[in-house]
Amino acid sequence: MTTDTVTDVFEEHRPVLTGVAYRMLGRIADAEDVVQEAWLRWSSASREDVREPRAFLVRITTRLAVDRLRQLQSRREAYVGPWLPEPLVTDFGPAVPDTAEQAVLADSVSVAVLVVLESLSPLERAVFVLREAFGFPYGEIATTLDRTEAAVRQLAGRARRHVEERKPRYDVDPAQRRDLTERFLAAAAGGDIEKLLALLAPDVRLVGDSGGKSKAPLRIIESQDKVGRFLLAVAHGQPPGMEIRFLELNGGPALLVLSDGKPDSVFQVDIRDGVIQCVYIVRNPDKLIGLDVE
Repeated sequence: MTTDTVTDVFEEHRPVLTGVAYRMLGRIADAEDVVQEAWLRWSSASREDVREPRAFLVRITTRLAVDRLRQLQSRREAYVGPWLPEPLVTDFGPAVPDTAEQAVLADSVSVAVLVVLESLSPLERAVFVLREAFGFPYGEIATTLDRTEAAVRQLAGRARRHVEERKPRYDVDPAQRRDLTERFLAAAAGGDIEKLLALLAPDVRLVGDSGGKSKAPLRIIESQDKVGRFLLAVAHGQPPGMEIRFLELNGGPALLVLSDGKPDSVFQVDIRDGVIQCVYIVRNPDKLIGLDVE
């Protein structure tokens, strides 16, 4: 391959490689580091025997992501407060024309799923991501992870059961989710406790991620009354110069709060049976850098 061809081939597959790395690591910067390392290995490798560049590149990226995840796990054990994935702007657009495929990809980057994936081992997570999000054959995954196909099938079954047991079962029309998110914002901003409580499930949970670098609950808040009153207190405590925008993040609608034009926090909700089951708030400034709108 010429230098230009080597670059073109890698760029053709970059979206898949970044998608695998982000689902493995939950951080955009970490995913980009892994993809950059994959590029360095690809550009310096002997490619004479590479018949399928996509498979070769996914194999490199996945192995690098597994190694990076093992390094990160000890850091996350010392993380201050709950950990949430870094918000990811999702707009699959014409790159993924099939509606069913878009739904699978969106679900695989949802906050709820990524939080559950944190409890898998690195190998289980790799198998789940490659199989469930990208549909790789078991044999190809086995080659990627240097495991037998039987071992990969066992890992896949264990990971799938784990995710299904812990993943919230939400099946909400995107328009309904957007509508409920807007009503949630209006009720909180307007200080209407009755309307806000009516939107929350009795056992609603609120998970805040600050990493100890900004104000957010260091423990999960549970119950309709506690979550409702916390949200009203947050809304009433906002200083002048705050702006709210709607974005699609991690496959669903989200509220981006800007302070003097800079990202301050992200709110997302999970919905079931017409009410909010969980509220996620990301306030760690390190995780909001990619949402800078200036």
